[in-house]
Order: sequence, then structure tokens, then C-alpha cells
Amino acid sequence: MKFLLVFDFDHTIIDENSDTWIVKCAPERKLPNGLRNSYQPGHWTEYMGRVFVYLGDNGVKEDEMRRTMTTIPFTAGMVDLLGFIGKNKEFFDCIIVSDSNAVFIDWILKAADFHEVFDEVFTNPASFSSAGYLTVQNFHAHHCATCPKNLCKRKVLKEFLDKQLERGISYTRIVYIGDGGNDLCPVMFLKKDDIAMPRQGYTLEKKISQLSQDLSPVSCSVLVWSSATDIMSYLKLLMKK
Repeated sequence: MKFLLVFDFDHTIIDENSDTWIVKCAPERKLPNGLRNSYQPGHWTEYMGRVFVYLGDNGVKEDEMRRTMTTIPFTAGMVDLLGFIGKNKEFFDCIIVSDSNAVFIDWILKAADFHEVFDEVFTNPASFSSAGYLTVQNFHAHHCATCPKNLCKRKVLKEFLDKQLERGISYTRIVYIGDGGNDLCPVMFLKKDDIAMPRQGYTLEKKISQLSQDLSPVSCSVLVWSSATDIMSYLKLLMKK
């Protein structure tokens, strides 16, 4: 009896968007209009690459970025939830699939001592160049028409499950916890016994609800959460079954 927990990161584990939070490091805590308006839909990673160049050009160093990122608040109840999962790892494998980047997620999880809760983190690779600039790459290439160019979370989840099966590990149930539009694609992949847990009032919940209205509901069960305490209550029930 092992369950797989799949977490998004921004607005799910943390209560903010890590990519927009970093703007607090910019001069006057804002970006020039030309840079802000250069974003093209589906090309967020390239846009963030330009933001990191701007921060580097303005002398923003790694230490300052790290200090700023580790002030992001966790979502309500999330600290307790991650502590609970960490104590019950015999029941839960736990991964993050996120459109943030490896440096930000690593800083935040390590600062709060949660990095050991997660078995793997799938996100856009990032590192600091010799000049001290943060650089970010697309996570992978894919052929999904609905996902942003750099990341299809369904592909990540499917490849992870295939790899686990090769190692002889299969899961009784998958619990997918997220909030955003790019979480719908992996949720559509879930089976009857799985659970999608969209955050209340966010895009994922609205999209799932729209699908039900259009009479093409998702195959899995859906449980909405507003605090991570709701997620913890559900996981405790799962462990008793």
C-alpha cells in the first residue's frame, strides 16, 4: 500500500509565485515596462531568463536572491502537512512537478528543512553562471498542444510512473495537489481511483468544474482544498483504509 503524492510548487506548497517574488530584488522592486511586456504566452521560461539577466546587470547577487526567496510564506497548513508526510514516508512517495526552477525550489525547501520529504523534484534546470547570473533552461521538449513549450506535467508524471514500474514499484493511488492551468493536463491522465486536489478558487478548480459542466468530467475523484490541513485530513483517511 503505497501512495504517490504529486505537488505543484507555486501557489500550492508556497503561497506565492516564486518567479514574480524575485522581482523584490529589482531596483525599486519592479521591472521596466519593456521587459514586463516582452512575455509571450507559452514562453515563460525565456521571459524569466531575461528577468535574471536584468537582475544580474543591476548587480543583484546570489546571496540577496536567496535571502529574498526564503522569505516566501508557505501556504496555510503546509508546514504541518509536509512534516506529517516526512514522518510517514513508508506510506507516501512524494514528488514536485513545477514550472519554477531548481535553484528557487532547492533554496526554499532546504531553508525550511523539507528537502528530504520529496523523492524527486522535476522543474526547469537552473544555475549561476561564472559571471554570477542566474540562468534557467526548459525542462524538456514535448508534443502536447495544451502545455507551455518548456514543460508538460503529464509527460513528466507518465515517465516517472513508467520508471517506477521498471523498478517494481506501483502505487495504490495517486494524489495530485495543484492550483494552475498547467496542472489540468496531468489531472486528465489520472485514473478512477486517483484523486485530484485543486486549490479552492484557483485556475485548476475552475477548469475541472468547467469540464463537468461540459459533460466531459475528469476520470479521477476531485477534492477541493483551501488549507493544507484539508489535504492532511484526507491522507490520514487513506492510511486507515
